[in-house]
Amino acid sequence: MLLREIKTIFHNELGKIYPQEEIDSFFYRCIEHYLKLERFVLAIQPGLTLTKEDEQPLFEALSQLKHEKPLQYILGEAHFMDLELKVNKDVLIPRPETEELVQWILDDVKSQLNMDAERSRSVISTSIDNHSLQILDIGTGSGCIAIALAKYLPNARVYAMDVSEKALEVAKENAENNQVEVEFIHQSILDPELELNFDIIASNPPYVRELEKDKMKKNVTDYEPHTALFVPDDDALVFYGAIAEFAKKYLRKGGSLYLEINQYLGEETKSLLKNHDFSEIELRNDMFGNPRMLKGTNR
Repeated sequence: MLLREIKTIFHNELGKIYPQEEIDSFFYRCIEHYLKLERFVLAIQPGLTLTKEDEQPLFEALSQLKHEKPLQYILGEAHFMDLELKVNKDVLIPRPETEELVQWILDDVKSQLNMDAERSRSVISTSIDNHSLQILDIGTGSGCIAIALAKYLPNARVYAMDVSEKALEVAKENAENNQVEVEFIHQSILDPELELNFDIIASNPPYVRELEKDKMKKNVTDYEPHTALFVPDDDALVFYGAIAEFAKKYLRKGGSLYLEINQYLGEETKSLLKNHDFSEIELRNDMFGNPRMLKGTNR
């Protein structure tokens, strides 16, 4: 069958479920993944014919897409800040908003280094490579936050905590595949025991209330791990309270706490940090204009 005919089948079969641009993305991601073909191949080889063997994984992927299974789970991989990460049913698929949280941390580290160098007027490089930090990612899942920070802050000591052993297995594999060192901790933030202190703590904990579930797409509610997504309606900030208490104990004075948050609970989460005596609290919007990130400084 001609490759362009398979593209047409993708559109015919998926057109009632997804926008045309998203179907194009699915198709090109599949041929890149399974056939190692660049997306411009149809432009230069419109008559390209596939063997039955080459067609099979494309049609298998199509069948799963019709059931709204996320493409990342079908392919077993997701992209995050120029990194390739393994994902499966045990971990959430990394989101662009989480990339923004990581970028905020990196920008702040660079800015602080520049300020330190200017104050000292000594021969101090302003490269993030030359500053050692202790960083913890709470609820690491696939490891996306911890691995990205370890990649772009190569002299930092990065730790990652999760209550799920299966998630930690995925995160460890991702760290190895991306050639970074991350120390993994199997613990619950609701009952932590550590003998470490950190300069930066970051977290993207569960924060979706049960009442918000009906607003979510089937590809999320049917396939992504609910324990990493949902919290009770009557205790929606349970993990943020635990993280704030943890940070007061394990975050060094002047250290920074960065959180991805529920966009509908921005002011409530901000107040929670105030009540835990954090200072310089900043609520920041994501690329879509939603309040999704929060930073506080430990007094």
